[in-house]
Amino acid sequence: MLKAIIIDDENAAVKTLTVLLEKNVPEIQLVATTTDCHEGIAKIEQYKPDIVFLDVSMPDMNGFSLLQQVVYKDFHLIFTTAHEQYAIQAIKHHATDYLLKPIDVDELKHAVQTVMQERQPQVQSMPVRRLELDSRIGLPIREGLVYHTVSDIIWVESHGNYCTFHTGDGKKYMVSKNIGEYEEILPEREFFRAHKSHLINMRKVKKYIRTDGYFVEMADGATVEISRRKKDEFLQLMNGTGQ
Repeated sequence: MLKAIIIDDENAAVKTLTVLLEKNVPEIQLVATTTDCHEGIAKIEQYKPDIVFLDVSMPDMNGFSLLQQVVYKDFHLIFTTAHEQYAIQAIKHHATDYLLKPIDVDELKHAVQTVMQERQPQVQSMPVRRLELDSRIGLPIREGLVYHTVSDIIWVESHGNYCTFHTGDGKKYMVSKNIGEYEEILPEREFFRAHKSHLINMRKVKKYIRTDGYFVEMADGATVEISRRKKDEFLQLMNGTGQ
């Protein structure tokens, strides 16, 4: 069971989410709810929950200000809000998920499942099977799945537990998985982890830039940083001398 707390200034929102969890997510034990931000901070310190469902826009303080005052931080954060414009801030706060009101049951289940997967002990498993360049990959977006040929991916950008795929059609797709999961399944020599936040398609590199750091220009015109410790390995791969 995962211990959870709901913090939302609207009583109706608290009651709605409580009912959704009780009816649809038996893995959750709701240990506390509150409509007061200061009480919410105290509840987090008292119960040390696994998950905090947190509203963003509240009268006393917003959800981001509340997080700055919390001492206990070993919980998964799921934002619940009616305001889509806070998504980028939520990502920067390493939120596991970001649920728009009215909350969709399937999205709520997916968010909790993500927490469960990240909390369960790592076990030894079979080696991951990597995709080929001509394979199709399904990217999980809010509306469902969007499919792309692997070779059409130009680069992948990390935002904590999320990442953004930049593709050959000029589109960007934000998915709720971390970049490490994709590093394990994309073709190893074709996709290079140039930086902790960047995974690049080596076939889509147009230019190597060495001014005030190390960068590459990608096929979509983006300038992507290469970390200093990855620079030599990158050049070896580009010159065909990498192992």
